[in-house]
Amino acid sequence: MLVRIGLVTDGGYPYANGESGPWCDRLVRGLHDHEFDVYALSRSARQERSGLVDPPPQVHRVHTAPLWAPVDDGGAYGRRERRRFAEHLGRLALAVCDERADTDERAGGFAAGLYGLAELAREHGGLYAALRSETALRVLESACRAPGARRSVRDAAVADHLAFAHELERALRPLSLDWYDTEEGGLGSVDVCHATSAGPAALPGLLAKRFFGVPLLVTEYGVRLRAHYLGTDGGREEPRSAPLRALLAAFHGALAAEVYRAASLVTPGNAHARRWQQRCGADRAKLRTVHPGMEAERFIEVGEGDDTGDRDTLVWVGVIEPAKDLETLLHAFARIREERPQTRLRIVGGPAGTGEGPAYLAHCRTLAAQLFPDEATGAYAVGENPVSFEEAGGPESAELADAYAGAGIVVLSSAVEGFPVSLVEAMFCGRATVSTDVGAVVEVIGGTGLVVPAHNPKAFADACLGLLGDDGRRRRLGAAAHSRALELFTISQNVTAFRAAYLEIVSHTPVRRVAQAVGAGGAPLPFAAAAEVYVPVRWATEAPGDRREAVGAGAAAGAGGRDV
Repeated sequence: MLVRIGLVTDGGYPYANGESGPWCDRLVRGLHDHEFDVYALSRSARQERSGLVDPPPQVHRVHTAPLWAPVDDGGAYGRRERRRFAEHLGRLALAVCDERADTDERAGGFAAGLYGLAELAREHGGLYAALRSETALRVLESACRAPGARRSVRDAAVADHLAFAHELERALRPLSLDWYDTEEGGLGSVDVCHATSAGPAALPGLLAKRFFGVPLLVTEYGVRLRAHYLGTDGGREEPRSAPLRALLAAFHGALAAEVYRAASLVTPGNAHARRWQQRCGADRAKLRTVHPGMEAERFIEVGEGDDTGDRDTLVWVGVIEPAKDLETLLHAFARIREERPQTRLRIVGGPAGTGEGPAYLAHCRTLAAQLFPDEATGAYAVGENPVSFEEAGGPESAELADAYAGAGIVVLSSAVEGFPVSLVEAMFCGRATVSTDVGAVVEVIGGTGLVVPAHNPKAFADACLGLLGDDGRRRRLGAAAHSRALELFTISQNVTAFRAAYLEIVSHTPVRRVAQAVGAGGAPLPFAAAAEVYVPVRWATEAPGDRREAVGAGAAAGAGGRDV
């Protein structure tokens, strides 16, 4: 069955340097029997300058819109529209500031304000100017001072209101896009809207569901809402005040909760993301864990060989940044060297492009030099350090697969981690691993490696020493890890899971058509679709609270609705 999918991305596919680019590209190419329209939100001018990747034939259209550059539609509100704007923004702001977390009243107020602003933007435009107006500032200030407002926002100053209004305008910019119609290429014409996060990327999906009844699927491999709670989203250099951080976290939390409520299915990439989604209001019945699919061929070749690597070499692979806690790894390695002085540590990867990455790399190099001064005698010549820092893909490490192939043990010492890509690559290569118990590590490893507490050099060193001294155990763990990776983390299992998700959603949603199918010459094809697709009812039993929506959707289907 052919399904038309509207794929909505935020800072990802099809931009060449998009963070969600690889898995989206694999999904689109793997589902060659479906059709895709891609709706891409960009995050920076640099990303737009990087250009777009060449999409496969099943991608019919690519629509782009910036979230980083001001976009003024030139709209100006009259007295009635200004009153509507203040009312809708007031509802949204009061819900954001409300200290009563996760109440139906708060969620209802946020949804009413959000969809009210969306309808205003659809009818009259003008949200850009309105959200930067004096009216918006007065509404935000009043919400922060209202009875029942959370204590963390009551001290917000004018500068905080200005900054929040600026961030709010950027986040709500998708409400003003021209993507919402039932014409060919509009979100109203797709069968399923698939958003790659529960943040701004899901707003077009929310409106497609609101205006046209298009079902929404949300996929999250890393929960961006967590970054908002930690105040680290976007890697910003400038500090934010406590009231501003509280406002932004509350807004994005309320938005995520509405996205989870409206979605037909939510597919977290791991149990760590799934727990975050449930804490933010996602219904367990809607959750389907879909592990990311990874390019594995070059790693599988290593894992299917007989060589188990150099047992005296530890390899760490990743992006060098403070969250990776390389200090713990270096101190653990110092303990390992006390018992096994022939052991080496290879750190393969470059610094994060923004934030503290370059400074942190310099700090780690300095720490390694202090812990392991040049040795005049013994296994290493003068001037050689047992810790090497190698750039991934550089002359010293032409391929990551080669780095894993030379490892006796692959290590990960992170203090914070989402989905540990390097561990999965090591598993494909059939290597035993030692890692810290953070993020989705335990779920990924599943008993095929050793896991120790974070920030504990002694425990980390003891685990490594146990494997370094037992070749049979290393071999058994590596073989088990290889089998587990082939079962859970290949592209084929990822594509199969999403194909099933699309069909499940479509099977519970009425198909609506506005025009008769036509042939190549424009002649009508009277029997191109079975009569059943025109039945204006849902095919599955609706919950009592969804009955009114189902009737509305059925009426729209009977009146014409959207084309597929």
